[in-house]
This record gives sequence, structure tokens and C-alpha cells, in this order.
Amino acid sequence: MSKNAIAHVDYLDYSQGDAATRQKFIEEFGDSFSNMGFAIVKNHGVTEELRTKLFEVSKAFFELPDDVKKRYEDEKLHGQRGYISKNKESAKGKSVPDLKEFYHIGQTVEDNDPIKEEYPDNIWPKEVTEFEAVGQEVFQTFENTGRNLLRAIAQYLDLDENYFDDKIHNGNSVLRLLHYYPVADKSQIPEGAVRAAAHGDINLITLLMGGSAEGLQAQSLDGEWISVSPGPDEIVINIGDMLARLTNDRLRSTQHQVITPNEESWTKPRYSTPFFLHPRSDMDLTCLDTCVSADNPKEYADMTAGEFLTERLIELGLRKK
Repeated sequence: MSKNAIAHVDYLDYSQGDAATRQKFIEEFGDSFSNMGFAIVKNHGVTEELRTKLFEVSKAFFELPDDVKKRYEDEKLHGQRGYISKNKESAKGKSVPDLKEFYHIGQTVEDNDPIKEEYPDNIWPKEVTEFEAVGQEVFQTFENTGRNLLRAIAQYLDLDENYFDDKIHNGNSVLRLLHYYPVADKSQIPEGAVRAAAHGDINLITLLMGGSAEGLQAQSLDGEWISVSPGPDEIVINIGDMLARLTNDRLRSTQHQVITPNEESWTKPRYSTPFFLHPRSDMDLTCLDTCVSADNPKEYADMTAGEFLTERLIELGLRKK
């Protein structure tokens, strides 16, 4: 496989395949992350019916008047839960905000785990009846799929298959309902603003469902921007900065962006739903010994996931120092 190619794999090969089929999945999946930091997965657990429902509730919420949506925005939560209004988030190192608005659904702790104290309660809009039920179902489905995909990654890294299980149990994961809003008059767009400027994700892995329009691109090792084009029944998986730190960049947290591929794209909305799979805040992100060598010296200072998340939220403008 070319180093600029993004692997398309079938999750059933891992979950139901024989030993040889599972091993082939692990190698293709892991190699794609080493080269491009991205992979595309089918048969991932989110049914067409659930995907349709999610799109419907997302669209229904973002079509509400701005003053109604802002009732569900709590500035004190630093974007952890509820609505985050237009032009609030900018990519690391960028002064111009992205042209988007979004809604965050977080972890629900139901087993008396004391980590519940770290998480604010979810916020549910009353105007969209099925929002809570659909959001919770998608969150749980992606969390389960993500756990299993991390098992494949652990095996690729020659770790115990369940290495990540306790580290992500009741982790600080976030489901983001994302709306890149249409712009009728391009003269109103701030200079340099795009739908999502080039950035890397913070977390372990991201599971991205859909995009109702084209525009997602990932940057290859040689600097080329590659279109990421999943089918309607596929999800995109990419490595986040936390997993890149842990593996000392053996797995790449790739810069990616969302562009408007043509002039007409500005006038149309784009919806997508990334699930940012985070560990618990106390997970140690110290580079794995097996990923450090004389040829690949340790690149990152020791840090916990919680410390790293706080650092990045400040950089993104979602949290004050």
C-alpha cells in the first residue's frame, strides 16, 4: 500500500474473522495509521437507521433560531457540554475562528465511579424531542466500537489486547454534532477563515461519521493534501495527539482540514459527527519504551491526559489560563 493511501477495512474482519483475517486487519489498520494517521472502516456498528436519526436531530437543532440555541450554551463549561456558538473555536496557532457551530455530548457515569465528579452533566435541548435518546445511543455505540478498535491498535503495537480498556473506562470522551453553516455573502467571511483550519485532534482516536458534503482532507508525510472520502456506510478513524505522544509518533496524529471544494459549497450547510475518544484524566501519556530507540529518540515530556487536555483547550481558545 502506498504511504499516501488510506486503508479501507471491514470491522467484521476483526470482530468475526479467523486468526489470519484478524491479523491482516490489524496490520492494514495499523500501517495506515503509521503512514497517514487515518483509516476508513465499514460495518462499524452504527446502523443506517441510527445514522439517519442522528442527522435529523442535528439538523433540527441547528435550524433553531440563534437565540434559542444560545440557551444551551454555558460559558463556564469551556465548551465541554451543550452548544458552542458560531466562530468560537480556532485551530491551534490560528487567530481566525473556524466557520462552524457545534454541540457536545459527554460521558454518562452510571457505576458509582468517583470520576463522575470531574464531568459536568449533559445539557439536552427541549425543542428537539429525540435529541437525548439518539445522542446517547450514538455515544454508546461509538464508545463500544472505539474500544474494540483500540484493541486492534494495541495488538499492532505488541501490547496486551486489553491495554486501553481500563484507561478509557468512563473516559472523558465527547460526541460532537457539527454544523458548518452556509455563507450566502462571501464578503462577510473574515480574511483567512475556513470551515476548519488545519489541525490535529487532542484525544486517542476520533471516529467520524459522515459529512453531508465533501471537503475533508488529510496531510500526507510529504505534505500533500489527500481527500478523505468515505462511503455513506463508512466511518473515518484518525489518530489523536494523545496516542501520537504515547507511541512517540509511531502512529501519526495527522493535520487535517475541512475546505469548501468549490464556490457553491459555501452556500450549502455541512453536517458531520466526530466522536473524540478520550481516556480518563489520569492516564499516563509517557512514551512507550518500545517506541523509543536511538533512531527514534523520545520526543515528548511526560504528562497525564488531563494535563494535556487542559493545555490544548487553552490553545484552542475554549478555556482561559
